[in-house]
Amino acid sequence: MPSDREGGDLLASLLASLLADFDHWFTRGQVILEQCPDGVLSSGDRLELAERLADGKRSIAATRSLLQAERSSERNQHNRMVAEALKPQRSLNTTSDNISAATLSGQPAAHYAITPERRALLNTIRFAEGTWKDGKDQGYRILYGGGQFQDLSRHPERVVVKRYSSAAAGAYQFLPTTWQEVSNRLDLPSFAPEHQDQAALHLVEKRGALKEIDRNGLTKAAMNRLAPEWASFPTHAGQSAYGQPVKSHAELVAFYMTNLSQLRQSA
Repeated sequence: MPSDREGGDLLASLLASLLADFDHWFTRGQVILEQCPDGVLSSGDRLELAERLADGKRSIAATRSLLQAERSSERNQHNRMVAEALKPQRSLNTTSDNISAATLSGQPAAHYAITPERRALLNTIRFAEGTWKDGKDQGYRILYGGGQFQDLSRHPERVVVKRYSSAAAGAYQFLPTTWQEVSNRLDLPSFAPEHQDQAALHLVEKRGALKEIDRNGLTKAAMNRLAPEWASFPTHAGQSAYGQPVKSHAELVAFYMTNLSQLRQSA
């Protein structure tokens, strides 16, 4: 007979699987709606459907947040037990003295170092996505379409209807589903600028472009790998992977090199 903990883990696993399925289909609905020609649905019907999809996404996010809070509470309790167990060894084992306070408190540490090359890449993504804003932090508060939001405690999950319908937000225009997946994976507690940076670098790595950029800078190969993640980045052919407005290879390289030079001079 399974223990209470094993039963709880099994239930959490089943719920996570169900939520992932729901999330997939709501996301698929949003993608189809974004790509739907204007003549198929009236603006009113498009807006209503977009709101229903967004409501579904918000419900999923809320449920995940509750589950994550429960797991976080259990993790914090475990960390306190670990910290207590390590106390007698502090004077004998210098390694234990170096245990991250962030780890023991349940707070996430930075997953990716921010080198000048990576900062220049992040700034170039912002330039391509229209959130650069001369490097000001307001770029981290940009909604799809250019509007702004104020609360950085979480993704705003606000659907905006312009040429397309989208709930993309932040410096790197994260969709709610993308943010939920990455923030859960990296244990990011908010939508703060430093957490957005970490999430963006995770997506760059996931697309197989991070090592390329670390070694060779913003090459055409790196841009092609990032094109499926950010529609403003060009493929090898110089086009958007989604048929949307796109920056040229030359524009992005020029911005990247200029920004990288400035970062290195100020380092």
